[in-house]
Amino acid sequence: MKNRIIIVLIFLSVNAFAQKEKVMRDSISMKINEQNTIYVEAVFNETDTLVLNFDTGTTELILIYNVLKNKNKIKSATQLYNTPYNLKIGTNNYKVKVYDAELTGHGTDGRFGWDLFKNKIVELNYDKNLMVVHSILPDYVEKNKEFTKLNMEFIEDLLLVVSEIKQSNVVNKNVFLFDTGYQRTAMLDNDLMAQGKFPAEKMEVIKKVIMKGAQGNEIPVITSNLEMLKIGKYKLKNVPVQQTTANKPLKDINVHILGNEVLKRFNTFLDFQKNVVYLKPNHLFNDKYIEGKKKEI
Repeated sequence: MKNRIIIVLIFLSVNAFAQKEKVMRDSISMKINEQNTIYVEAVFNETDTLVLNFDTGTTELILIYNVLKNKNKIKSATQLYNTPYNLKIGTNNYKVKVYDAELTGHGTDGRFGWDLFKNKIVELNYDKNLMVVHSILPDYVEKNKEFTKLNMEFIEDLLLVVSEIKQSNVVNKNVFLFDTGYQRTAMLDNDLMAQGKFPAEKMEVIKKVIMKGAQGNEIPVITSNLEMLKIGKYKLKNVPVQQTTANKPLKDINVHILGNEVLKRFNTFLDFQKNVVYLKPNHLFNDKYIEGKKKEI
């Protein structure tokens, strides 16, 4: 009888722990600026408060040169590339290595990547301006039919999803880098479009510019009007997309990029336990595009 009581007590304690696990979540204030950069406050190395972009197109922690040199921002000498540091986001602490770059999202000191949240679920709620780290996926997500579900794919540390582009009745289904750190709608890879015989020449050109990559490298870019972009079951029409012509941002890899001017239109759950993305349209879904095609008068 005594052994049975002990077993029951152990079972109850395990069950109580499991119930506690179900409700564990860390809610963090998240903001988005006019350039579509999402950011939170974080404490680096237990002393320095930084404004950081959550960039699913990168990993670890990247700080820009000006911040690393600024003693008012970073009070202690920081060893790059190999030394793990503490990064506190919300109530949780993460171990990260630090890398440097010339550029980051507008108004931020740097950016942190998706890999901080391995085996967790990250919610990006643009309606409530919250980033929430969950221990398990909330039950209502899979029950809500408004969510569309995309499987994650990985090439090394690149987080990818499959989506579709359409122009002049030609449809290409390809992998896209899921990149909240890219501020525009989507960047289409010319080599990938050529492989799929996609009629890029039939997209109306909106503008031509020189963009800079994260390391300051120049990338010639054409912005054109894409007839349709389909993400899961949701269709976005007349999307001003960028086409790379040289110096691709991802060297030696032919993938398109989904940027945050599109991704911000969806409340998002990134399930890094089952490697699934859930997207549901939010109040930004019908927002005008920054470089949208001007209507003829």
